Amino acid sequence: MVYWELTKELGKRSRDFFEFVLRAIDMVEEKNDLVVRIDLPGFTKENISLRIVEDILTINAKRGEQEQPIGTQYYKQRPLNISRKITLPFSTSDGEKVVGTAKYEDGVVTLRIPIPKVSYIPIT
Repeated sequence: MVYWELTKELGKRSRDFFEFVLRAIDMVEEKNDLVVRIDLPGFTKENISLRIVEDILTINAKRGEQEQPIGTQYYKQRPLNISRKITLPFSTSDGEKVVGTAKYEDGVVTLRIPIPKVSYIPIT
């Protein structure tokens, strides 16, 4: 019984850790675009950098110095820097060409990347 309780607690703690360290990222296909939504609350759009090289999306965000608390501060769970790489389901491979658009609103970056045209080969 103790083993199962320990396993359950470790699973909960590791999930809490990964949710803290790795911000939520959703990827969906909408018509001819891949839409990537990244939760980055508390960052300013000037301090968020997005870059795609071939099939890797790199996300870097930096927050300024920690603000001084007003009153009593009990708990704060906000990283100062976030650096993350995500493999996209396709390659852009167009060098330094702009391959998408991004909008930052209410702490969420919405990135739209056109899906490269594909050619289907019919089987006869």
